[in-house]
This record gives sequence, structure tokens and C-alpha cells, in this order.
Amino acid sequence: MSNKEVKAALKSAREAINNKEFKEVLKHCKAVLKLEKNNYNAWVFIGKAASELEQPDQSQAAYRKAVELEPEQLLAWQGLANLYENTDQWDFKDELPNVYQKLVELYAKTDKTKSYDLIKKLSDIYQSDREYLKLAKVWLQLVQLKEEEGVDKKELVQLLQKMTHLLSDCIGDEEQDNETQQHLIKAFEKAMILTEPVPGEEHKKLSADYIKCLSKLPHEESKMKEACQSMSSAYPNQTYPLDVLCSHYLKTNNMDEDAVSCFSRLLEMAPNSGLGHLGLGTKALLEGRYKEAVDDLEIGVKKMSSATGWCSLAEAQFKIHRHSDSAASCSQGLNVCTTQDKELRDKLLRLKLEALVRSEGEQAASQALETFSQITEAEKDPVLLALKGRAYLNKGQTDQSLKLLSELEVSNPNLPQVLALRGLAHVAEGQLQLAEQSFLQATKQTPDSGEYFFFLGKLYWDMGSETRRDRSKTHTHLLKAAKLDPHLGCAFRYLGHYYREVANDVARAQGCYRKAFQLNSGDAESGAALVDLSMGQGDMDSALATLESVTEKATPGSAKWAWMRRGLYYLKVGEHQQAIADLQAALRADPEDWVCWECLGEAYLNRRSFTAALKAFGKAHQLQPSSIYSVYQAAAIKQTLGKFKEAVDEYLQITTQQDYVPALKGLGECQLSLAKSLMEDCRDGGAIDLIQQSIHNLFRAVQLRPDLSCLWKLLGDACTAVRVVAPSRAQVVVPTLLSGFDSSAQDHTLNQAQTLKAGERCYAHALKLMPEVASLWCDLGLNYYHQATNSPRPTDEHQNSLNLEKAQQCLKKAIQMESGNYSYWNALGVISMSRGLESYALAQHCFIKSIEVEPNNVVAWTNLGTLYLKKDNIELAHEAFKIAQSLEPLYVNCWIGQALIAERVGSYDTMDLFRHTTELGTHMEGVKGYAYWVCSTLLDKSNRDSELYHYNIVQMNAISAAHVALCKYTERIQSDPDAFIMLGYLNEHLQLKRQALQAYQRAVELLRSSSSSEVLVFSLGSCARALCNSGQWEEAVQVYKSTQLQDLSDLVGLALAYCRAGLYPESISVYERALAVTSSEKEKAYILTALALLQHRQGNLDSAKTLLFKCSVLKEPIPESLLCLCALGLVHSDATLAAAALTELLKQGSASGGVVEQRCLLTCSLLALQGNYSAVQREASRAVHSNPGNPSLWALLSRVIPQYYPRKAQGGAVAGHIACLFSMTQGKRALLCSGVNQVACGRHTGEDPRRNALKTMQKAVLLCPDDPATWAGLMAACHAENTSCYLSGSAPRRHSLEHTLMSVVSEKVRSVEETERPLTKALESWVLQQAVSGLMQQGQLEQAEALCTQVLNVSPEHPAVMLSLTQVQCQRLLMTGGGTVLTEQVLEQLNKVVMMNPTNLGAWHWLAEVYRSQGLLVQAVMAYRQSLQLALQLGAHSFQIASLLRLALLALGPCMAGVPGNEWKDLVMEATTEVLKLGSSPMALLFQALLQYVTKMTARETRRLLERSVYVSSDDFPVTVVQVASWYLLRHLHAKNDQELINVLLQHAKMNGNQRLLDFYTELTSSSS
Repeated sequence: MSNKEVKAALKSAREAINNKEFKEVLKHCKAVLKLEKNNYNAWVFIGKAASELEQPDQSQAAYRKAVELEPEQLLAWQGLANLYENTDQWDFKDELPNVYQKLVELYAKTDKTKSYDLIKKLSDIYQSDREYLKLAKVWLQLVQLKEEEGVDKKELVQLLQKMTHLLSDCIGDEEQDNETQQHLIKAFEKAMILTEPVPGEEHKKLSADYIKCLSKLPHEESKMKEACQSMSSAYPNQTYPLDVLCSHYLKTNNMDEDAVSCFSRLLEMAPNSGLGHLGLGTKALLEGRYKEAVDDLEIGVKKMSSATGWCSLAEAQFKIHRHSDSAASCSQGLNVCTTQDKELRDKLLRLKLEALVRSEGEQAASQALETFSQITEAEKDPVLLALKGRAYLNKGQTDQSLKLLSELEVSNPNLPQVLALRGLAHVAEGQLQLAEQSFLQATKQTPDSGEYFFFLGKLYWDMGSETRRDRSKTHTHLLKAAKLDPHLGCAFRYLGHYYREVANDVARAQGCYRKAFQLNSGDAESGAALVDLSMGQGDMDSALATLESVTEKATPGSAKWAWMRRGLYYLKVGEHQQAIADLQAALRADPEDWVCWECLGEAYLNRRSFTAALKAFGKAHQLQPSSIYSVYQAAAIKQTLGKFKEAVDEYLQITTQQDYVPALKGLGECQLSLAKSLMEDCRDGGAIDLIQQSIHNLFRAVQLRPDLSCLWKLLGDACTAVRVVAPSRAQVVVPTLLSGFDSSAQDHTLNQAQTLKAGERCYAHALKLMPEVASLWCDLGLNYYHQATNSPRPTDEHQNSLNLEKAQQCLKKAIQMESGNYSYWNALGVISMSRGLESYALAQHCFIKSIEVEPNNVVAWTNLGTLYLKKDNIELAHEAFKIAQSLEPLYVNCWIGQALIAERVGSYDTMDLFRHTTELGTHMEGVKGYAYWVCSTLLDKSNRDSELYHYNIVQMNAISAAHVALCKYTERIQSDPDAFIMLGYLNEHLQLKRQALQAYQRAVELLRSSSSSEVLVFSLGSCARALCNSGQWEEAVQVYKSTQLQDLSDLVGLALAYCRAGLYPESISVYERALAVTSSEKEKAYILTALALLQHRQGNLDSAKTLLFKCSVLKEPIPESLLCLCALGLVHSDATLAAAALTELLKQGSASGGVVEQRCLLTCSLLALQGNYSAVQREASRAVHSNPGNPSLWALLSRVIPQYYPRKAQGGAVAGHIACLFSMTQGKRALLCSGVNQVACGRHTGEDPRRNALKTMQKAVLLCPDDPATWAGLMAACHAENTSCYLSGSAPRRHSLEHTLMSVVSEKVRSVEETERPLTKALESWVLQQAVSGLMQQGQLEQAEALCTQVLNVSPEHPAVMLSLTQVQCQRLLMTGGGTVLTEQVLEQLNKVVMMNPTNLGAWHWLAEVYRSQGLLVQAVMAYRQSLQLALQLGAHSFQIASLLRLALLALGPCMAGVPGNEWKDLVMEATTEVLKLGSSPMALLFQALLQYVTKMTARETRRLLERSVYVSSDDFPVTVVQVASWYLLRHLHAKNDQELINVLLQHAKMNGNQRLLDFYTELTSSSS
């Protein structure tokens, strides 16, 4: 092939490359290579084609061949670069930098831009591969190219900066050679030369980077210093070069003059520089200036944490014996120390160990042992082992220390540290002589150790007083220790002890303590001693300055001694707030210091912060139970706060242990205060007991300190306090010495007058001790006054007058001594007004003087008003009382005065005013006035419907309020018959029968000795009435007969008493006698009604009707007669009479209150009598809707629903719940009715765990535990729960309760009233049957039979028990044989037993079931018909429905079995139709549907009837009815193959959760397929 052909082939190859036909390229190139083996273009084209065909190795070989042929040609190198870039092979990547380098050289001659790009790529590769030397050379090459190109300096500087930035990472790499670092330094130097201007920001930044670079190169120290000096010269305000230099000096531990100068210059420029402080601190440490070193180093390490800095700080702190701080610094240093710096770490551990050992304390010792374990090869170092031994000693592990010491003594017997350890061990063992020898040897071995001399001096101090006084021992060695180690503060402290206690040189002691405290501000002992000495010398300023210097630096929870002393100082000078703050700070340091708590309590007390003081003293007592002071102060504070009961308990803690006079005094005061508070509430019995205790405790105090006037005064107050109570109550047992009687007995009982006389003697004794105290004269005068006014013998007028004159003279004496005391003037005025003196002018003068002395004097204004009222000056009295009210609206006496004025003038506000006095407090005058007005209002029956009556009596709860107040009155004033009459009347209104009788009897007793015959007759009548109310009929008759029997009320009361006593003829006779004295037609009607009731009681029905008819034709008929007539008709089943009477009763207009309930009950009873059972529920509901706020109607509705309309039992339960919410009285009974309704509607715990019959019955039992019906209801609820468990397949949880509940019911039945006995007997019978049913349900037939037999032993002829026994025996007979056929004799016996219980509907049902089980369906039908007839006779609506449904179910059985004939079908239809006539019944509808299903299974009527029982609300139809109807409807639809309706039915079943129907459908479809 010619040259032309070669060119043509290459051309074709190039075209094929453009067309991406790379195989053609290879074909053409191979043809060329056959002719020209070294054709450059052909090899390049092959490389390109092979690369595109993903043949990288062939491509590389081709390019390599081309490069060999033409090394300076670009094309092959470019192809090779592209191949390496696009191929992910490690060998290609390794070769890529070489290719780039070659291309850089080739492009440098032709295209510099591409050369720069390739250099950038090379830079990235070298940087990622960390080949810094090649990276440096590449960048130098780039810089060189840029210089050749002639770029400006700025661009060159940027390139050099980028180069230095890239190469900075290699500085810390130890593998890098020096050549790379030199390239970097040259780059920095060249950049700094080219950078302009100088100085400038870029030059400054570059200089800082250059210095930073040099600082990382230890061998370039000179250049670094030169660069730092250059930068400092150029930029004198920059601290960076100084920082670098200081850091360098610290690392190299170079502390020459240049270094110190550098540190100083740095601190001048940056006072907060950590490096500067660290440098100066290290220099100070080397020069022995330890305190300065600590100060600088502490600042330094705070600014920058450095291991060497912490180490230096720890050394400095150790030198000045701040061992705890030194150990903490070592810990900080270890935290920042790197693992590579083993030498520094070991040094820190050793220093920490030594510091912890010298810190002493168990915790520090534990840390020291832990530190010892961290030191490498510590077990080989005897010095460290000696320190370990001292750590054991500090921890209290002497045995461990001795064991270690024995090992050390073998290897190093003369080592000073070992000798010192031996001495310390001897001290720990108490062998002080041996310790002395060891310490002496240690001081000989190390004569320059101040620590060992201190050990020896301290030992001599501890050895006793002789060695302390020996100057050559204690003093000499402590002084030697102080000289050898001037920083050893403990040596100066013990020197201070020596000078204070031995030498008695206070000045030197003060100096030594001051020196010790200056050396160690944490030395609490030295500081406390220094402050105590300063205070002892009277230098309070110096002491306070010392304390403030400590407290200013103290951290929370430290420096307790300083805070404590400063707090006591402030407490002493009266700055209580500051004292509290300081004592609180002291307690933060030691919360268990009970003395500090007491001081804090004292400070709070002085500040009047009683609650806080109480807590402080309580804490002190908790910490120190034996401290009496804290208990006394707590009691005193409670007394101040008025918590007298708690104060008494606190005082008793002290007085039961010892006779502490302040505690006895406080105890007596508190008991007297409690007595006064009880007397304010008229609880006089308790008050007398407290007064008696107070007298005894105060007398104990007087015996201990008879010289204290205050104790005698308190005794007088206690004795005088009995003036308030009734004389019969005031029987006080006092010590014989105080009573004034000569007796050998320890105590003597005094009456009221004698106790007041004892008080007089106590006041006289107090006056002997302090005759110039005016208050004592006032107390004595008041005592005389009370003796005169409370005299048990009012006939002794002379003695009373004498006491009043004495009282007047005492008060005048008090006024002479202290005329500015308004209470003395007031007391003199009261005494002057009293009966016997009656000096009204003097009294007026005294009251006015009292007001002049104190204008805001409510007592004096009230007394002045009383004076004016007594003199019948109403206007002035009113003004005085009005002013008193304005001064103190809560002062009761002025309100009583206004009430008395209102009573005199006949104001309507009188009752309001008296009531207000009872609200303010218990005052006898106000109580009696209010009670009088309440009783007067109640007696006036004409205003019962007025707003005034409703407000004063009903809304204000006047009866209860007056009753409570009057009880207090009669408790204190027991000689007021009027009060007892009113109390009896109020008790009657409150149905407190026994209390009313007692009150009337007391009134009669008081009136028999008086001349008021009219009031006595009234009281006797009231007493007889109370006897009637309490059931004492014979006694009532006797009391009535003791009166004249002239009033209608007495005659009627006597007739009622005869009636209740069963003496009907006598009662009728008295009622007929009462007819003669009636004054109105209404009274006559009431008596005729009572006579009618008596005639009915005697069986004279016609006479009763005649009398009641006679009542109805009077001019003023009463509803009670119509009520009785209606009830008479209901009792005798005369619906016509009952309806007529009820109609007349309803014509009398709207009723209210209890009358509404009576009318509703009568209407419901009449409807039930007429057989209209559904109307019973409607009538009760109508009454509730008309009167929704009447709880009695809600209770009635709840009661009638389960009996007459059980389908609405759920509503009945709600009605009972509402009645409970309205009224607790009605709610107790309604709760039982609500539970019965819940039983009726099947509400059990499985359905509703919160609201169910069991929980309701349990509440009813809790509220009415004496009601047998509630226990019976509980039994029914438990039976329902067990039945629910049996039906659900679970085990019953409330079994074996029948015996217990039946016995409870029997017990409760015995305590009911006679009138309810018939009902309770029926209840008892039902409970027995229920118990038997429960036992039979549980399968316990033997227990059921035994129960019946047990009852029959007591009541052999009890038909209900015979029936139950027969049922049990029949059940056992049927179960034993499994389908046993009963003989005719047995069936006849069963029939006889049922006939013995003709009214037991359940017995007929049971008999019918027995007949059905024996296949005697006709007899079963007859039994059901008998029960139906009986239910109609008894009016038992629910049993009618039950009998009809059971009859229908019985007849449905043969129909379902396919028995021919229409008899059973007709019976089903007859029974269900009768049920539906009585009301809606889901069960009857289901029976009709099933009958239709049996008769015509596929008929449309069948589907209609079944759907009527399926697609209904679950609230209306029982679930069982719906499910049974659903099954049969499914079978009906399946038979008709109506898949659409089947799907509807299945969807309805899913919505209602009827899974059983879905399962049934699955089985149905599977069986049919």
C-alpha cells in the first residue's frame, strides 16, 4: 500500500471515529499498521477506539506505543489522560498524576491556561493522597509559570497563600520530611515579601499564619522568635506574637528575663490573658512566692485550661498547705492531660496522692487509695507506700496501715516518711510515748521538715496539761515548725492555743490565730478563736471585719462558724433581718446543727415571723429531742398565734418531765384561754375541766416561785372565770392550800362562790407583791363585783352590798393610779349600775369619761346605751348603740340593744336583729330573744304562706338555728322555765321527741315551785303531747287528766292518747265531749273524721262512712275527710266509693307539698284496683312532669314501675336515682326501688360495671342498714349476678351468701314497728324462698333441704316453707334418676302442697313445669290457667303476663313438634293476644311469628312477623328475642333462596355484633352445598 493509501485509511478511520463506528476504526488502523508499524496516528486512533469499546488495557497499550513513538506529541498524552480519568482502575489512577505532569510540561510551551488547569488537578490529587512534597513542587511550578507570565504581585500572593494553606496540614505530620517544611517556609517568606502594603490586614494575617506555622516547628525556634519580633514591631497592638512566645516559653519551661518580660508585656496589653498569668505564676512558683503563684495560676487556668498550668497550681497550693485545692487542681490537670504525656500524668498523680493524704478525712483517704492504684509501679516506691499507710490511718483502717508499716520497716527502717507513719500509727493506737520516739527520730532524719516538728508539738499538746506547760516541748516544737514552714497554718493555730490557754497571752494568741487564719482562710477553728478573742476584748469592728472577709468569699454551704457568729452579733444588736440571713447561711453549711436552728428561731421570733420561728424550733427539737428551750418556744409561739390546743400539747411535753415555771405558766394561760373559748360556745362542762387543770398547773408554778406576782394574777383570773357558767356546773377541784380550808386531803371541791373567793385571795396576794399595779386593783374589783352578782343566796343582801362597795373602791383605786385607762372607767360604770348601788349618774359619768379617754370604745358606748335604755330614754339609747355599731359591727351587745329597742317600738326588724345577734355570737339575751320570736312566728299559723314567714323561718333555717342557740342557753341558765318550754316546742318541730319530752318535764318541774298556774297548765299540756309523740300513751293520759281539760287541744290530745293506748270507747267518749267545745265547722270536721277512723278501727264500716259523709256536707269541709273516704274505698275494694271521693278531693283545687304525693298515690291505687296497670305508670309520670322538683313523686314513680309496668324498669331506675339526688330522706327508700328496677331490667355487672343492681343495693344497705328490705334486695341482686354468670358460662363469684343474708334479714325484721309486721313477715318468707332458689341453682340441694327443715322445726305449719321443701325434694328426685317418672301419689302430694299456698303464683308455675316435664301437658295448662286466675284476683299484673307467656310457650312446643290439630295453635294465639292486650310484649310477638313459621314457613306473612322482631331497636326488644327471630328468619329466607334479603340480614347481624347468626349461616350454606 502506498503513502496515499495510508493517508486514505487514516482519513477513513477519522471519519469512522466521528461516526462512532469504532470497530471500523480498528479495521482501518490495523491495515495502516501492516504497512507502517510505527504510525503515530494509527496507534492513537486504536487507543481511542479501544477506549470507546470498553477495552481499557488495549487502549492503554496503544496510547503507550504512541507516546514511545512521539513523546513530545500532545495527542497521545491527552488520550491517555482521558482514558485514566474515565476508567475506574487503581493502576490507572496511580499513573494519572504522571500523565498530568507530562501534559503540564507540554502545555507550558503552548497553552498556559490548560497547564494551570492540569496543575489544579494535580494539586487535588496530591492533597487527597497527602503527598505534600509533590504538592509543594506543583504549586512552586505554578508560581514560576505565573512569574514567567508576568502576572501582578497580588495574584502571586494569593497563589502563595493558597499554597501555604494547603501545606499547613503537613506541619503536624511527623512523616513529612524537612524539604516540604522548607518549601512552606519559603512560600510564606516570598508571600510576605510580595504583600503590600506593610503594615496591612493581609500582611498581618499572613504574619500570624507564618508565626503559627513556625510555632509548630521546634527546630525553627530562632525564625519563630524573629518572626514574632518582626510582627510585634510592625503591629505593636497585636498580642498574638506575644501569645506564641509565651506559649513557647511555658512549653520549654524557659523562665529567663526575656520570658518574664514577654509575660509582663502580654499582661500589659491583655490583662485577662491566661498565658501571661500562667507564665508569671510559674516564675513565682520557681522563686518560692507561692501565694502570688497561686493567685496568678488560678487566673491563668480559668482563662485557658492547661495540664502544666494545673500542675504548677497544684504545686503552689500544696506548698501553702491548701491540700484539698491542690488535689482538685491535680484532678483538673489529669482531665486535660493527654495520654502521651506520661511523665506529667505521673507527676500529677503523685502530687494528688500526697495532697489527699494531707487533706485528712475518710473520703479524701478513699480517693487517695484510688489514686495510688493509678500510679505506675507505686508498690515499689517506699515514699508512696508510706503515703498509702497514712491514707489507711485517715480512713480508720489501722490494721491495714500497721501491716504496710511492718513491710516498710523491713526494707526502709530509717526512711523519714516511714518513721512519721510509725508515729502516726502509734497516735492512732493511743501509744503516745512510742509516737514521741518515732517523731523525734523523724525530726533527726529530716531536721528541716516543719511537718514533723508540728506532729511532735501537736503530740505534746495532746499528751496533757503537763507537756502543754513544758515550754521546751509543746511551745518549742510548734515554734520550730512555724519557723521551718511559715505557711503551716496549723502550727500557728496550736501556738495560738498555747498562748491563750497556757501562757494567757491574749495578744500573742490573737496574733497567732490571725496568722493561721491569713494562711488558711478555711481554718474555721482559727477564725472562730480569733473572732471570739476580738469580741472578748471588745474589738467588735475587728471581729466583724474578719467575719465579713470570710462571708464575702464563702460559697453556699461553707463557713458555718463565720455565718453563725455574725448572725448572733446581729441578733444581739437587734438587726433581725440580717441575723436571719446569716443564720440561714450557717444552716446551709450544717443543716443538722440544732443550736443554730434555735438561734434562727429566736431571730424569726424577734422579727415577729411566728410561723417561720415555729418551724425553726420544731426542727431544733427534731434534731435534739432533749432540748426544752425549743419545745417551750414552739409552745409560746403557738400560744401567741392562738393555737392553744397545740400549745398545751407542747407545754405538757415539758411539764410531765420537770417543773419548768415558764412552761407551767404558759400551760395555765393556754388552758384558761381554751376554757374561755369553750364558754363562748356554752360548752361549760369542758370549760370547767380546763379551768381546773389551769388552776392546778398555775398552783404548781406558784409553789416553785411564790414571789412572782404574774402567777398569782393568773390564778385569780382562772378562779374568777367560773362566774360565767351555771352554779350547778361550777364545781372546781382545787389544791387544799388554795381553797382556804384546813384539810388533810390534797384537793378540795369548791362551788362557784368559793372559787370566786379563792380568786379574791389570789389577787390580794399579787397586790401584796406589787401594790402599785393598777390592773391588779381592777381585777380584784371585778372579782368582788362577780361575787356580788353570782351569789348563790340572793337573800344575803348585806354581803352583796359590801362586795359591791369593795368593788367600787378597788376600781376607784385603779383609776387614781392610772386615770388614762378607759377600761377602768368602764368597769366602774358597770359596777355603779348594778343592783344594790344603782348610782346611774356616776355610771353615766364613768362611761362618758371612758369614751373621752378612748373615743373608739365600743364597750363603753354599748354600756351607755344600756343605761339610757334602762332609764327608758329610747332615742339616746338608739344613738349610743348606733355609734357602737359603727365602731365595731361584730360586737354583739350593741346589736342586742338595738333589737330590744326594736321590740319595744314594735318594729318588723326585731326578729332579724335578734337573729343577727345569734350569728355574731352566743349571748344569752340575744338567744332567748330570737327563740321567743321564732316560737311566736311558728305559733301564728295564719301567716304560713306569707313571704315574711318564708324568709324568716324557712329561708333563714330559723328552727334549727334557734334550737341550737336555745340548747346552749338552757345548758348555762337552767332555771328559766320559759326557755325550756320554747326548747320543747322547737324539739317537736324537729321531730326530736325524747328531747322535747325532757324539756317540757324540766319546765313543769321549775313551774311547780312557782305561782304561775296558767303557764304550768300550758306546760302540762305540752308535756302530755310530747308523751304521746314518744309512744308513752298511759303516761300521757295521766298528765292530761291532771289538767282541767277545758281547752279543745287538751281534749283532743287526751282522745288521741286513749286511741293510741287501745282504749277506743274512752277515746270516742272524749272526742264526743270535744265536739261540744268546738268553735268552728272546720274543727268539728276534724273531730268527726277522727271518730270515723275510730269506728272503722272497731269494725263499724257503715258508721265510719256516715261520719265521713257528714264531714263532706259541712260548710267548711276538709280534704282529710275525703282522703279517708277514698282510702276506705280502696281498702275494701270499693272502686266506686274511692273514685267518687277522689273526684271530690281533686275538685278542691291545686295542691302543694305532700298533698300532691297523697293524691297521686290514691289515683295510682285506684287505677290498679280497676286493673288499668299501664295507666298507673302514666299517672305517676304525669305527676312527675307537673312537679319535677318533688322527690317524693320521683320515688313513687320508681316504686310503681317494677310492679305494674316492668318493661320500663330502666326508667324506674333513673327515677329512683333522681329522687336520691333531690332528697336524702326520700332517696334512702328510692335507692332500694332503683335497685329493684335494675334487677327487673337485668342490669348486672357484666353489662355495666359501674351502674348495676348490685352496686345500687350495696349503697342502699349502707344508707339503711336497719331496713330488712334493703338486705333482701341485696340478696336478689346477688342472685341475679350469679344467674348472669351461669348464663355466660363463667363461675359465679357471689355464692354461699344465702344463709348470711337470710339471717341478717331475720335479725332486722325483729326491730321493725308493729304496724309493718305483716309486710316484714311476707318479706321474710320471700327471702327464704330466694335462699332456697339460690342454693338449688348452685346445685346445693342438701343445704337447701336442711335450711327448709331447720325453719320447719321452728314453724312446723309454715306453708311457704313446706312448698320450698317439696320443691327441693322433687328436684332431687328428678335429678337422681335422670328422667324419672313421678307417680300419681307424688303428683297428688305436690298438688296438695301448692294448694296450701293459694296466693303463691310462683308455686303454680312450678307445678306446671313439673307437669310439663312429665309430659302431662293438659295438667300443665290447667295449672297455668289457675295461676292466671289467681293473678287476676290479686291484681298482679306482671304475673298475669308471665302466666300467659308460659302458657303460650307450653302450647308452642307441640306446634313446633308437628302435633296435628289446631288446639295448641289456638291456645298460642289466645295467650299471646291476651298479653298484647295488656301491653306491648316482644316475647308474645316472637311466639306468634314462630307459630306462623311452623304453620306456613315460606309465606310472606311469616317474613313480615319475623322481621318485626329482628329489625328493631335493642332498647325495645331483648337480645335473645332478636337473635331467635333472626335465626328463623334466616332459615325462612334460605328456604326461599332470597339471597338479597339474606345479605341484608347478615349485614344487620354484623352491625349488631350477632356473630352466632353469621356462624349459623356458614353451617347452613355448607350443609346445603
